[in-house]
Amino acid sequence: MAEKGKRKDLLIIIPAYNEGETIENLLDQLEQPEISSIADLVVIDDGSLDNTYYVVKKRKHALITHVYNLGYGSALQSGYKYAVRGGYQYVIQMDADGQHDVCNIQKLYQALTTPDENGKCPDIVLGSRYMEGSTPFPTGIFKRIAISMFREIIRLTTGRRVSDPTTGLQGLSRRVVLYYSKFNHFDDQYPDANMLMQMLLLGFRMKEIPAVMHPRTVGVSMHSGLKPILYMFRMAISMWAVWGRVKIFKIDVGVSEEK
Repeated sequence: MAEKGKRKDLLIIIPAYNEGETIENLLDQLEQPEISSIADLVVIDDGSLDNTYYVVKKRKHALITHVYNLGYGSALQSGYKYAVRGGYQYVIQMDADGQHDVCNIQKLYQALTTPDENGKCPDIVLGSRYMEGSTPFPTGIFKRIAISMFREIIRLTTGRRVSDPTTGLQGLSRRVVLYYSKFNHFDDQYPDANMLMQMLLLGFRMKEIPAVMHPRTVGVSMHSGLKPILYMFRMAISMWAVWGRVKIFKIDVGVSEEK
């Protein structure tokens, strides 16, 4: 638990686009002592057209505002830059739509700060919907096909099996946040399985833990309708492009091994 008056090591990043119906309840939960005592949070309003800005503005939390909708990846990267400048050692990113239960925060933080048998802490901790111990989560047929394909591409290119390569619930070390915050190191639109594959190829340590997640009840998902089909092809192309950039052209290979 953070001492009174001492800067916290953990920052929760919440990108939000038109989430005025859900984000207030999420903030209520994050303001409970078990979370607020260990973490600060920042909301990135990515050019919302509803009342998201006003809902968050009346709270005490940090708020970054994009005048225009720049995309999910750009919103996250704004949060990473804020974390770097604020000196935070750990980041947990979660969605504003209520799908990521706040009970995951402490579990991700614990996993981020617990060394393995070699004395090394993970760089990235994924909250998975598809591990033993995860809560059942409904997934449409096209999304299931896409996830299976992404798992296989990651396995073929890195030798690692990742059960939930599209999870948005992630814990990150400062090493990762520093890397992601730099120009051209992060997909500014659809950071997903492509980023996880990139980080594995670059030698970052990754771990998965089971997570508690809930289906969206209000609002519109960015993967609704036929979007999952287009998304599947776009992401697959992006993943192979990442592989070529790292393994063939040797771009981004000079990553610091500093903790």
